[in-house]
Amino acid sequence: MSTNVLLIDALNLIRRIYAVDSNHKHLTDEQIINSAHQRVVNATKKLLKLSQATHAIAVFDGDKSWRYTYFENYKQNRSEMPIALKNALNTFKQGFNESGIMSFSPEQDEADDIIATLASKISNQDIACTIVSTDKGFLPLLNQHITIYDYFSQKRITPDDVQEKYNLPINKLVEFWALAGDHTNDIPGVKGIGKKTALNILTNNASVEAALANNDLPEKVKSKLTSSISDFITAKVLVTLRNDINLGFSLKQLRVKLS
Repeated sequence: MSTNVLLIDALNLIRRIYAVDSNHKHLTDEQIINSAHQRVVNATKKLLKLSQATHAIAVFDGDKSWRYTYFENYKQNRSEMPIALKNALNTFKQGFNESGIMSFSPEQDEADDIIATLASKISNQDIACTIVSTDKGFLPLLNQHITIYDYFSQKRITPDDVQEKYNLPINKLVEFWALAGDHTNDIPGVKGIGKKTALNILTNNASVEAALANNDLPEKVKSKLTSSISDFITAKVLVTLRNDINLGFSLKQLRVKLS
């Protein structure tokens, strides 16, 4: 049996399932947690079967990552996790473990960076892996070995899907978000350059660096870029997922434990 690795963005899955259950106002906090927990367990079993995973891990976020130090306004408007859910995270971790997969909570790193590091290392060994998340930040990782699966739309995301949504290839997404900003994470991008201008820049140029060297770039746009280049660099660092995190475990430890 060929090796297939399942990488679950744990809080992305849990919080979306919890949000649906919490809309049932007649349920108590305990009932909502129990319902969400069972649905996460069921989702995990479906994902293991769908991906035919031989190895799997559910990755949680650690405490505030390096991004909060690098940029003080990072995720400043992000809503806090509900207390009832926060207090029940160990229950969800146990659910993953009981489903036969390892759960991992780093001390400080974000799940996105851990998953990106795992996916990159696995891909470099020509091993197939599936990332389960609705987070757009994983899209630049797509390649012949890395698949992204949206559990809620039950769809594998392809480079063609990215091209259709953004009108850009996956290798230009990071610079697109760095130019236009990533408002879901309170990353502002370059002042005066929105999505339309960012798209024009990257459609007509291989990169922002190439655009700045292009004599055909409108002077008004070039002025905005040059005057705010430090903001672009900051945003690009923030939206780029790291692939060099020291994990402290091996692929062998992620083997699915069948009951």
